[in-house]
Amino acid sequence: MSAWLATKLPARVGGTALHHRNPALNSAKPVHSHIVIASRESRLALWQAEHVRSRLMELYPQSSVEILGMTTRGDQILDRPLSAIGGKGLFIKELEVAMQEGRADLAVHSMKDLPMEMPDGFVLAAISARENPCDAFVSNRFAGLDELPARALVGTSSLRREAILRAGYPQLVIRGLRGNLDTRLRKLDAGEYDAIILAAAGLIRLGLAARIRSILTPEQSLPAPGQGVLGVEVASVRADIMALLGPLNDRESAHCVRAERAFSRALGGSCQLPLAAYAVLENGRLWLRGFIATPDGRQMIAGDLHGAPEDDESIGCRLAQRLRDQGADAILEKLAVGQ
Repeated sequence: MSAWLATKLPARVGGTALHHRNPALNSAKPVHSHIVIASRESRLALWQAEHVRSRLMELYPQSSVEILGMTTRGDQILDRPLSAIGGKGLFIKELEVAMQEGRADLAVHSMKDLPMEMPDGFVLAAISARENPCDAFVSNRFAGLDELPARALVGTSSLRREAILRAGYPQLVIRGLRGNLDTRLRKLDAGEYDAIILAAAGLIRLGLAARIRSILTPEQSLPAPGQGVLGVEVASVRADIMALLGPLNDRESAHCVRAERAFSRALGGSCQLPLAAYAVLENGRLWLRGFIATPDGRQMIAGDLHGAPEDDESIGCRLAQRLRDQGADAILEKLAVGQ
């Protein structure tokens, strides 16, 4: 990864926004008098749903917009790693059932929590502007990774972060960390960990940016596909709801996320793989970086690729093939045996 060129991080730290693409729609006659958003019941998930609710109410002031809070299997099973119980799809199944049954019109997700293959019958109708995409170092005693003493205990729920930490900081002890954001912070505050690594976006959105001791740059910890971005999912037959959501889509973020997800998908991406992908638009060009690794960090194959934004998915697939040409298949085979 040391060969990668430096990239500028977003100067903005907070203030996530779904872009106002067409203000004229604010006065348009609403298509629906009542819209229901399905959401997990964690504080962060409800913040995300409320954020989309507020935007829809601005766009369609004559519509009422309701949030249907739900508990998913992913929220219920906390004693095992996510990679061992079926993956991130466990966080969305109940929400999709609610849409299929007509109890909800749409669902709001963190894009990094969405499986790389959308289930049959569902589509992504809108992708938000990106919040800070980076990982955050959170600790009550230490200011950064380099300050941690040997054998310090670091918590993370991500195989991607685990591989990065083991590769760069082999003297640290890495332990799994499940639960919603508040649960993870409570475990840190209870002294169960010396530090934990979280997505900066979630902390910022909940007004907890002060808990961040340092931001890990993409060179230190390349983000997960879709990190920092919200996605709005709808049933593919609901063209009416897709039309309502059009103004919420951010074109720049959508290009980047499509490239990241295509890269992950081409490598069989799931939470069982220590995989990263992060794209930015610079001077009208899309720059995608990605890697795949073993969980112990001893093997890591990384690369980057530039291209036109409209070729987003092609760029993702081509970078994945480039990594395969450099030996990624051997890592994938080793990971498959380990599962």
